[in-house]
Amino acid sequence: MGNVSRRTVLFADLRGSTGLYESLGNTVAAEHVTRAVHEVAHAVERHRGVVVKTLGDGLLAVFARPGGALNAALEAQQRLGVVAPGAPQLHLQLGLGVGDVVEVDGDCFGDAVNVAARLLDHADTGETLVTRDFWRELSEPLQLQFRSLPPMQLRGRQEPVEVLVHCASPSDSLLTHQGTRTGETALPALGIMLSWRGKTLCRARGQLPLQIGRNPDCGVVIDDGRVSRSHARIDAAGAGLELLDLSINGTFVRFGDDDEVLSLRRGSCTLHGHGAIGLGAPPSDGRTPTITFATITQPHELDHL
Repeated sequence: MGNVSRRTVLFADLRGSTGLYESLGNTVAAEHVTRAVHEVAHAVERHRGVVVKTLGDGLLAVFARPGGALNAALEAQQRLGVVAPGAPQLHLQLGLGVGDVVEVDGDCFGDAVNVAARLLDHADTGETLVTRDFWRELSEPLQLQFRSLPPMQLRGRQEPVEVLVHCASPSDSLLTHQGTRTGETALPALGIMLSWRGKTLCRARGQLPLQIGRNPDCGVVIDDGRVSRSHARIDAAGAGLELLDLSINGTFVRFGDDDEVLSLRRGSCTLHGHGAIGLGAPPSDGRTPTITFATITQPHELDHL
């Protein structure tokens, strides 16, 4: 029986090597690919990770903390561009997770290992995907570099996995609140107040996530044919509150008194200020099941919760 411990898992996979072999020939291309894998391994070691094994065009590594794994991933992405200048570009996809890992004879096994590996199946060119559990253990400044994706059905797993993608540009991440004009800064959200059909619900961020849908188990239950059983979810994300659409018909958000409506179809946005959430259609449609919201930014507003 091997040792069981909580570890952060990093899987890295190089893509684009086929183009290298076609343009440079086997010998030269193999040198470039080997050098690229070594660059990733060096980034792992510089951030106190351990390379468990190399896997052809990639590797598996483990870390004690998610922060070190993320820093290694970002450094590896940066270093990859200087491996083969002038040659077809190699791209690095990374999957990161956290959980109990079994270490046996120098190898690692466990659900966290499997999930991190399966994330690579869904990573686009140059993307770094992480699980929600991984993200929760990051410091707040690092959390703000990510954007939520719709839950993913990973190969070999029955339940979908909550996944976030690292954003190379701050404008794509939680640092910029969707619906906030350029240059505005939203105050940290301490909680949220929701109103619908004569009912009001207040939740502090520590009481989230909050599910919205037709299912009786949801925190906000709305019995309407346009509303999915599990339609949307509100959760804490960095310093803000994130609304994630899980529905068939979509979720639509209007901020403040703006006429513009943000359409979420398996996407997410950061809630700030006040506004209205339409379930299945824009809130401007008078027949749409609509929830009004107001984020709570002052501690005294939480006194009655």
